[in-house]
Amino acid sequence: MAAAEIVSFEPATGAEVWRGKIGDVDEVVARARRAWPAWAAQPLATRIELVRRFANEVRKDADKLATMISRETGKPLWEARTEVESVVNKVEISIRAYADRTSQRKLDSAMQGTAALRHKPHGVLAVLGPYNFPAHLPNGHIVPALIAGNAVVFKPSEKTPATGEMLAQCFHRAGISAAVVQVLIGGPTEGQALVAHDGIDGVLFTGSAHAGIAINRKLASNPGKIVALEMGGNNPIVVWDTPKIEDAATLIVQSAFTSAGQRCTAGRRLIIKASMYDAVVGEVKRLADRIIVGAPFDEPAPFMGPVIDNRTADGLTESFVYLLSSGGRPIKHMVRLQEGLPFLSPAIIDVTGIAERPDVELFGPLLQVVKIDDFDEAIAEANNTRFGLSASLIGGRPEDYNRFWANIRAGVVNWNRPTNGASSAAPFGGVGLSGNHRPSAYYAADYCAYPVASTEMDQPRASIGVGLRSE
Repeated sequence: MAAAEIVSFEPATGAEVWRGKIGDVDEVVARARRAWPAWAAQPLATRIELVRRFANEVRKDADKLATMISRETGKPLWEARTEVESVVNKVEISIRAYADRTSQRKLDSAMQGTAALRHKPHGVLAVLGPYNFPAHLPNGHIVPALIAGNAVVFKPSEKTPATGEMLAQCFHRAGISAAVVQVLIGGPTEGQALVAHDGIDGVLFTGSAHAGIAINRKLASNPGKIVALEMGGNNPIVVWDTPKIEDAATLIVQSAFTSAGQRCTAGRRLIIKASMYDAVVGEVKRLADRIIVGAPFDEPAPFMGPVIDNRTADGLTESFVYLLSSGGRPIKHMVRLQEGLPFLSPAIIDVTGIAERPDVELFGPLLQVVKIDDFDEAIAEANNTRFGLSASLIGGRPEDYNRFWANIRAGVVNWNRPTNGASSAAPFGGVGLSGNHRPSAYYAADYCAYPVASTEMDQPRASIGVGLRSE
């Protein structure tokens, strides 16, 4: 691979999908800065009409886009299609959210004139996208940013550049200038240069905690840039009393193994009441044994595709071996299913016997199990993480869920539902290492525009009633 190129490969086959030249950060940012004032000056109604046209362009290209997502990520075609649907649905949700979260207000105050609240765009925003949802997650930043009147420089993950390019082409075909939404092809070097660039007014990031912390550190001395970080999770599922064993197991499998565990909201830790352990964990293993792992377009359709690349697969298998050697008890081994390709079997390991359980996000199909006797102890174990994105309670009484909800540290808290599959019509974000208190999804409007408070009168009128000598 030439140094000036990015090449994208299919995880499922190793075949080349796409190649393109690495972009020039200075040139891209300068172009966006020139384009931004005219875009910001457009009426809000015009910007809304154009993003609705974008949704129509995505609908027209839905099959092509879903196919590319599957090829670049390895996720099954059925799952890629749901991602494309999310891209389309995000537009109307973002329009509603902008009206709700950044509405204009005026208060008449007689002699004091009018008090007004309006919002302004920041300018040029950098959007750094992840590889696991290469269309939906960056789109969740881009559409609200455009509605608010910002120009966007979008750097897709170097592992999924073709999907990023296709997404941008849909914006351009909708009539949004190619200077207002630009794709910057590149790797970590280009991402770092974009984050630090003086011409960027904000950074909207989705990805790992490691990269998010690096961005936060880099910009710590520059409070003028808006920074929204959506990072990962070491998400707990707590299972308490329930007669619905099969349903509980299904929710656990959906949480842990959907998208081959490559979701920031994936269930990583199963914390289970000792009396429920044998029945539930046994059913989870039986269901996991039935999971079809395959290539995106296989028939019958697989539940799980490969992880993103061999390096990731190697890291996950090494993590499984580390947990084994540290006192973990294997329930279902992690197996490399095809030599030279990153297909992994879903894995389950009991880590109750590990005194110092590592608090890391193992981004793949690896579920750790902890056996617990007491409900308060279960909540404490669920909170035993620096992350705080998603958490689910399965089973229990309403009063148990009330205690769970009140005491768990997470931005997404569910009852008898998976940890993943959050709604775009609600805020999405976490605490701790999972984010910086700027939730995305429905609340993305909050970081795409800043509030401006004004007091206004038609004519100047003023008097000083005290502290002046008489004339």
